[in-house]
Amino acid sequence: MNNLLSERFKVFATECKGSSRLYEQLSLAIAADDELLHIASYCGEGQPVPNLFFAAVHYLLLKGTDHELQEFYGSLVDHPREAEAAFPYFRLFCLQHNNEIIPIVQSKLVQTNEVRRCAYLYPAFCSMYEKIKKPLALIEIGTSAGLQLIWDKYGYQYNTSERYGNIDAELVLHSKVHGDIRPYLLKHSPPVIARIGIDLHVNNLEDPEDNLWLKSLIWPEHNERIVNFEKAGACLRGQSIELIQGNGVKRLAEIASKITEDGVIGVFHTHVANQMTHEDKVELTDRIKKIGQERDIFHLYNNMWDSNLHLDYYLDGKEYKETVAETDGHGRWFHWML
Repeated sequence: MNNLLSERFKVFATECKGSSRLYEQLSLAIAADDELLHIASYCGEGQPVPNLFFAAVHYLLLKGTDHELQEFYGSLVDHPREAEAAFPYFRLFCLQHNNEIIPIVQSKLVQTNEVRRCAYLYPAFCSMYEKIKKPLALIEIGTSAGLQLIWDKYGYQYNTSERYGNIDAELVLHSKVHGDIRPYLLKHSPPVIARIGIDLHVNNLEDPEDNLWLKSLIWPEHNERIVNFEKAGACLRGQSIELIQGNGVKRLAEIASKITEDGVIGVFHTHVANQMTHEDKVELTDRIKKIGQERDIFHLYNNMWDSNLHLDYYLDGKEYKETVAETDGHGRWFHWML
C-alpha cells in the first residue's frame, strides 16, 4: 500500500467532514484500497491528489458515462442515495474506467474557481485601499478562469441583510464572520484599474471542455457552489481582464513592470500556493520584496506557509506583515483577526 497516498485520503476525509458526506466516506475507503491508490498515484506531481482523483470521476459522470454510481451524486440526481453505500459502485467504476481516469489525472490541474472565497477577499481589498487610497491593479496567480478577479462586481452579505460591494449585483455571496472582531467594509467596492490573471492553464468558460472540468471540481452535494459558478461566469462576460498562460512566479516582475504608477499593485492567490514547491514559494516572496523596494505592493494569500489568510506589503520600501483571517476552504465563514 502507498502509505503516503493513503494518509492524504485520510486527511482529505477530515476536510470533507460536515461538507461532503460522499467524499468523506469514499476517502476513508480509498485509503485502504491498494488498487484505487495505484490509480490515484498517476496524479501529476504537486497536485492535491484526492481533489484531482474525485474530479476525474465526477468529470466522466457529468460527461454522460452511464453507471449506477451516478445515483450517489447530488449534482446528477435530485435525491442521491446514502453515501455509506457508494464505495462498491465507486470502486467498480474506477476499475472499469481506469484507462480513462489515468490520462485525466495525468493531464488536468486542480483549478477550483471557488467564487465564495471572494467574501473574505473583499474586506482584505477594502483594507488595502484604505492603507494607500489608490486604485488597485490586481495580479492573480493561479487565476483559472478569472472569476475571482472580478470580485468587485459581486455583492456581499455578512451575518446581516446589509449588502456591500456591488449592491445591485446578480450574484450575492453570503459568508459568516466568526469571532468578536468585525472587518472594515466599504459599502461600495474599491476602484480597480487593472485585472491580470496568470495560470499554467487558463480556463475559458466559453470552451465546453474547460467549463465541464471546472464544474467537475465542485463537490457533488454543493449545489449552491454550482449556482455561484454559473452566475459568476455570466458576470465575467464582457469584463476587461487579461489572462496569461504561464508561470506566475517566474513572470511576476515582467507583469508588474507594465502597471502604471497611478495604481497600487495587489498580488493575490487563494489555495494555490499549496501546489507550489518550497523553492517557488521562496522565489515568489523574494520577487515581491524586490518589487517592494522600488514601488508599493501588496501580497494577499493563504495556504502558503500555513492555512491562514495573510497580507504582506511594502509601502515606501518598508515591510509590513499581517495575519488577516482564518478562513473556510469554500468561503462559507471566516474569523477576522485584524
